[in-house]
Amino acid sequence: MALTLYVDTARWRTHQHHVLQQYPGIVPVCKGNGYGFGHERLADEATRFGADVLAVGTIYEAARTKDYFGRDLMVLTPYQITEEPVPLPTRVIRTVASVDGVSRLVGARVVVEVMSSMRRHGVTEEELPKLASALHDVRFEGFAIHLPLESVNAVEEVITWMDRLRAARLPLHTMYVSHVTAAELARLQQQFPQTRFRARIGTRLWLGDHEATEYRGTVLDVTPVAKGDRFGYRQQKSVGDGHLVVVSGGTSHGVGLESPKAMHGVMPRAKGVARAGLATVNRNLSPFLWQGKQRWFAEPPHMQVSILFLPDDVAPPAVGEELPAQLRHTTTAPDRIVDR
Repeated sequence: MALTLYVDTARWRTHQHHVLQQYPGIVPVCKGNGYGFGHERLADEATRFGADVLAVGTIYEAARTKDYFGRDLMVLTPYQITEEPVPLPTRVIRTVASVDGVSRLVGARVVVEVMSSMRRHGVTEEELPKLASALHDVRFEGFAIHLPLESVNAVEEVITWMDRLRAARLPLHTMYVSHVTAAELARLQQQFPQTRFRARIGTRLWLGDHEATEYRGTVLDVTPVAKGDRFGYRQQKSVGDGHLVVVSGGTSHGVGLESPKAMHGVMPRAKGVARAGLATVNRNLSPFLWQGKQRWFAEPPHMQVSILFLPDDVAPPAVGEELPAQLRHTTTAPDRIVDR
């Protein structure tokens, strides 16, 4: 029995095609857990639609993905002078975020990332005069800029950097951009026709159609309990009469693991406070749904299963049925992927 990711393959690929049309020269991104699909599956998809470059997160991901994707691989994490040497083919393009890093990658294929308003990493304007000479010793593939998700001045920020690079007399044949809309990309391409703008896209490409995928966990057991009955690892008492439902999907799958959220506005903050208050009395909503409602964990999820509590006024599912689960793709590792 398994936690399964079901994929409406035709719908998923229709969405991919729509994104590809919006972003000419797209560089698909396959990093982390492969957006829930895995690196091999996404490499196959990128090969199918003819991508000439596939972006991965780290050198370790590149070492694994090179056997699945036969064209160029771009490593998004910048080169670090102290990093462990990992054997990689010459078709791997390294991102570099410092002049010193460029100087140490003699003969390598490199993309130079500039410092955006993300303030994460990148070459600064002050370093540009020293960059020109360093580029002579590498196979320069272009510049890159990684913009914030919620940028209100994305185009203006890219234009500012294009002007800086042009003033420094640096080659501007290719600029890789992240987190721009199709309209913003078209505007940039129109303003700088001599530069090829290439959008690096992961989430929008693979996860943009939420109806194309669904997680489901298999019901493994259903046990009736009365109020006060003890159960589980920590022998908690049941809060009432009902049923304990054991379902596939635990911490090893990413169930119960959640990234911190940035909250804006009074209502989201109020809900966050309410959830925190319930958690202090061991009341936590699970991602699993039954009869259209998100159900409560009976106790924290186990490694491979979760135990849910259903009150006695809710008819329980049968063993073997599957419960839909609202899970975040980037933190979930399903047991299997089923195309349908």
